Amino acid sequence: MSLYSSIEIILRKIKHSNATNNNRTGMSNKPLEKSVRYSSTNTYETLNELTDITKNVWIVFHGIGYLSKYFLKYFDELNPEDNYIIAPQAPSKYYLNNSYKHVGASWLTKENTETEIINNLNYLDAILEEETILSNRNLIIFGYSQGVSMAARWVAQRKIVCNQLVLYAGGIPNELNATDFTHLGNNTQITIIIGNKDEYLTKERLSIEREKSRTIFNGKAKEHIFDGGHIVKKELINSLII
Repeated sequence: MSLYSSIEIILRKIKHSNATNNNRTGMSNKPLEKSVRYSSTNTYETLNELTDITKNVWIVFHGIGYLSKYFLKYFDELNPEDNYIIAPQAPSKYYLNNSYKHVGASWLTKENTETEIINNLNYLDAILEEETILSNRNLIIFGYSQGVSMAARWVAQRKIVCNQLVLYAGGIPNELNATDFTHLGNNTQITIIIGNKDEYLTKERLSIEREKSRTIFNGKAKEHIFDGGHIVKKELINSLII
């Protein structure tokens, strides 16, 4: 028997042995996703002080690519005695470019979305428990861009009663419907802010979002169109104070 024939026989035996073992054990080389529960800590930022004369408490949700401490700059022209601003921090941080200097964050992605929603809701509940927000103050929930989806979900799923719900340059999640917001009642002012040059908002998308808001909020949402793109304007935020 030649050397090459001997090697071929050995390789066949090895292949047959591996196939037999896999069949016996039901082994697979496909990855198996598992999950664990653990305790986690996240930060949040505040602007101004919460005092006895504070009139308005804001909970503001930044967009993708932001950090909460920088997002607060858009609220620094509000009267500090009247306004106390809380800015939750999206948990998933990442470097914004290849220079590895600037950091941004995201609330959610398409990966494990339902789990991430639950984690974010629990985090927001913890902030609400930590902060002493009395019912005699105006509560303003403000979401910008991706922050709109998280703000809307929190208000809907946790039945947060607020004086104002502001949805700025973002879409309402598709899983939400009118029954999710019936707890708001007529005393909640709902404002939708859109830039007429928003590069992320096509005519088709605008039509879909308008119909969605009309249905969900029963025509009670006030739409404000401003001249500009996908940007935050301080003057629009300042104008929200009644």
